[in-house]
Amino acid sequence: MGLFSRHPAPRDAITSVAQAVQTPPKSLWADGFGRLAVRALQIIVVVILVAGLIWGIQQVTLVIIPLILALIFASAFGPVTMWMRRKGVPAVLATLLTLLAVVVVLGALGWLVVNAVVDQWPKLSSQAVQGFQQAQDWYHTLPFAISQDQVNGLIQGVQDFVTSSQFGSGALAGVSAVASFVTGFVLMVVILFFFLKDGPRMWEFVLRPFRGDHYDRARRIGDKTVTVLGSYMRGTASVAAVDAIGIYIGLLILQVPLALPLAVLVFLLAFIPIVGAVTAGILAALVALVTNGPIVALIVVGVVVLVNQLEGNFLQPVLMGRTMKLHSFVVLVVLAGGTAIGGILGTLLAVPLTAVVWGIVSVWNGTDAPAEWARRKKRKNPVPLAGGESKG
Repeated sequence: MGLFSRHPAPRDAITSVAQAVQTPPKSLWADGFGRLAVRALQIIVVVILVAGLIWGIQQVTLVIIPLILALIFASAFGPVTMWMRRKGVPAVLATLLTLLAVVVVLGALGWLVVNAVVDQWPKLSSQAVQGFQQAQDWYHTLPFAISQDQVNGLIQGVQDFVTSSQFGSGALAGVSAVASFVTGFVLMVVILFFFLKDGPRMWEFVLRPFRGDHYDRARRIGDKTVTVLGSYMRGTASVAAVDAIGIYIGLLILQVPLALPLAVLVFLLAFIPIVGAVTAGILAALVALVTNGPIVALIVVGVVVLVNQLEGNFLQPVLMGRTMKLHSFVVLVVLAGGTAIGGILGTLLAVPLTAVVWGIVSVWNGTDAPAEWARRKKRKNPVPLAGGESKG
């Protein structure tokens, strides 16, 4: 049977040849490497979009930052305003009373800090000079020599920088930063007033385009955002107040100067998780070292560590609850990223915004139904834990 045979080919052979001809070639994107390339392109597009969003936010920080801060403060103080309105207080009056209470508290704290610094400044400055002289006497006993010429060169370098044009331009930049801060603060107060007064109505207006399941999801997202931000602010403020009071009592007992300003600084830095407590402890120990000596400084470090341990193991789980279910590693990474992107404000806002994002994920498909990819998976072969238990 040759190529030009008169006998027809079997039907099965014709069918197999036709199928072979009609089968399209395998796509280059269908294998494992192709799927990896598609996923890489998707990741690149997402990164570009996120970078563009961050760049756009940085261009309008004068509006975005006051808006975010006003939302956080409104979530924290909103229950007070709503309580007064339920008691029959008009909306405008309840909002003004809330804002007035916040201003009075912050103003009182500022006055106490400034008054304490002014009263104790002469004593602190004289003790600082004595501490500096003691440090000079101490470095002369070191095994390596620090010559007086090196010290004079360092002092001359500082003087040259202060008298240079670069320092002048930096001062002008500082004046511009102060002006921007005042503008942003006024804008934040105005936005906060409207959030406290008409927040629910404004949110209902935003939800008008949504229908059905999308409306329910958007409402869950809004409620979760307000709950997380409010719980974070109130819980952190409570924990920070306990930290500040504990360290203030310790500094008073040890007779460390500037105890009140240091306690207020502890309160403020407590809003930066992990890093803030360490920074506050270092500053308090340095003041004690300069004014009271190394023994008192070590005791101050012990007091700070003790207060932080009590706060982390007892107060924070009770007051914060499930609001901040973020691993310490995640908190550190988020703090580093927020600082790199937004400086001090980025450090302050990174953790609560991350908690909001995780809260939104946790209610994406329902009140207690996270998004599919974020649900805890059950393992077929549980990993044995200590004590013979297993984790499924």
